[in-house]
Amino acid sequence: MINHLSIKDFAIIDNIEIDFQKGLNILTGETGSGKSIIIEAVSLALGSRADTAFVRSGKNRALIQLSAEDRDGREMVISREVLASGKSTCKINGELVTLSQLSSICKKIADIHGQYDHQSLLNTDLHIELLDAYQAPLISELKKNVENNFRKYESARKELALLHSNRSEAIRKRDFMLYEINEIDAAGVSPGEDDSLSSELIILQNSEKIMENLLFSYESLYASENAALNSISIVMHRLHELSSYGSEFQRIANALEEINYSLEDISSDIRKQKDNTEIDPLRTDEIIARLDLISSLKRKYGGTIIQILDHRDRLAAELEKFEHADERIKSVQAELEIFLSDLAEASEKLSSQRKITAAAIEKKIDRELSDLHFHDASLNIRFTTLTDDGGNPVYTEKGTDKVEFLIKSNKGEVAKPLAKIASGGEISRIMLAFKRIIGDYDEIPTMIFDEIDSGISGVTASVVGRKLSAISRNHQIICITHLPQIAAQGDHNYRIVKKTEGDHTFTVVEALSHEEKILEIARMLAGMDITEHSLKNAEDLVASLKATTT
Repeated sequence: MINHLSIKDFAIIDNIEIDFQKGLNILTGETGSGKSIIIEAVSLALGSRADTAFVRSGKNRALIQLSAEDRDGREMVISREVLASGKSTCKINGELVTLSQLSSICKKIADIHGQYDHQSLLNTDLHIELLDAYQAPLISELKKNVENNFRKYESARKELALLHSNRSEAIRKRDFMLYEINEIDAAGVSPGEDDSLSSELIILQNSEKIMENLLFSYESLYASENAALNSISIVMHRLHELSSYGSEFQRIANALEEINYSLEDISSDIRKQKDNTEIDPLRTDEIIARLDLISSLKRKYGGTIIQILDHRDRLAAELEKFEHADERIKSVQAELEIFLSDLAEASEKLSSQRKITAAAIEKKIDRELSDLHFHDASLNIRFTTLTDDGGNPVYTEKGTDKVEFLIKSNKGEVAKPLAKIASGGEISRIMLAFKRIIGDYDEIPTMIFDEIDSGISGVTASVVGRKLSAISRNHQIICITHLPQIAAQGDHNYRIVKKTEGDHTFTVVEALSHEEKILEIARMLAGMDITEHSLKNAEDLVASLKATTT
């Protein structure tokens, strides 16, 4: 709902402030007073494209500000500034937004019907939503069933696509994966093998020196005439002979005996090492080749043998998944067929109910159009099935229906989309018929009508006024009119006046009291020469219309 409108330096408007109210707000004024300029300003604030021609002559900028509430009750202040230089800015609650963001948000605030582009019913993408909103209890459960089945179907379809994609990728990788597994298995590496081989290689590469030193050591300790063990044995014997002369000699002899035993053990170990040491060039070449193989595997699959084996296990696990992929594909395909069947059935039920609902809307809209003196006009709600290039149904969370509202204005004509109807006045009145029937379902708080009375008068004008009044019980209506029959229905009336002071022309807006409303309607009935008779007619018109709407 629009609460307040401020316009400054916009076209011929100098500076005006308007407080709008709930119910039916009527704006009247003489031709050229600036009525449509106000709607143009509102349209700009709601997100239409700016033009530097909007900036008042001699000024640097035009500023429009709107205080409003959206359909969820959120309050906001919308500002639109247009500079004479060509730039424009949009703000919501003081924060800059893009034009597309502004337009999207403002769709929840107001619908402008007339010669401007805020006509939601001209957007064919919204027709199916409006249809579903009408008598919603009949459709909501069917629609929910379609949405649930669509989610199941989409989930299975995406999983199947992923499975096929993974399978195709696995097929491309399979041979390479098998090659890597076979290469690692053929190598037969084991943890720690590289360290063990490196140690063995060091010994083999130094075997001659090792053998030479071991032989020398063994002979020096044990195997020669001057061997250390022989000398120690002689010394030990001499010391034992002195043991009878004192315990200290015996202690020294015993200590030397322990050393002798240790040297015998050491000599034995040296002999074993000597016997086990061999010079084997073939084994050396074999170890070098083995370590080269392990190094090659490390470069390919990891820096250690553990990493090589882990890589092999990961490949094996992936291959195992691949082996079971076909089974899963078959399972998901079977699920997908079931989900598709359920979705098709749910979509068909939804479509059938929509067509029943559409027939009811068509009849009601036709009666409304007849009331508005479109005696030969009729509504046709056209259904088409969404299909792909091959002619197969395309399922969405809304089913398979594409819905479009068509209007046949005269007998013998072909029904046409609403956007094809040329007359702005016709469009506005047809929109009024729609709003009278389905307006309570679109949840847009404010409806703005401009040129709705174009080309009508008399009884039709009275009917239009009554319908606007009826719609205003659930929506805020802002309507520009030049017909007294419509103005008389207003809950809140405003007069737009163009004034001139010197060489300065500007527009003002005046909120009218009840008495001023009667005077304005009298002016609309009789022109500038208001008489007692025209005042009486205006009072009678307001009273009679009030009686018919209460």
